[in-house]
Amino acid sequence: MNRREAVQRVALLVGGVLSPPLIAGVMGQVLNTGPSVATTAAQETLLAEVADIIIPTTDTPGAKAAGAEKFIVRVMRDCFVKEDQDKFYAGLAKLDADSKTKYGKGFIELSTPEKNEMVKQTMTADKPFFLRMKELTTVGYFTSEIGATQALEYLPIPGRFDGSAPYKPGQKTWAI
Repeated sequence: MNRREAVQRVALLVGGVLSPPLIAGVMGQVLNTGPSVATTAAQETLLAEVADIIIPTTDTPGAKAAGAEKFIVRVMRDCFVKEDQDKFYAGLAKLDADSKTKYGKGFIELSTPEKNEMVKQTMTADKPFFLRMKELTTVGYFTSEIGATQALEYLPIPGRFDGSAPYKPGQKTWAI
């Protein structure tokens, strides 16, 4: 099983236990009517790079190509309270600062193996940030047009319901 398949299976398994703000974000709802953290272009670029390490480009486009960072910014702004936004963006800043400490350059300038190492380090050093980032990236990717049509099997006009349709070897998971 490759990394892409593992992420797809996790997305399906996690589907029933996504956080309420994330579900609201997928539905396009706005839960946070209070103040929000203003994001910068540099933060969006950093989010795109981290998301692309979580779901890299393989035989299908990765999270960066799908624009997952735009989904993350919108959902954080519209569906999470300012305190949660502050914690999330502090975790993002810490990842970049840790990269500068360990390698002498920011996360964006690192090579792919160095980025992978920094994300692995963040998985244990700042688990709450990493879990939120992974959740947002996965949902943002698989609800994007690229994720739904190129990484998943997609039927734009569904036919009859067949509850026991067999999967063929190597067939993609169906998009919802």
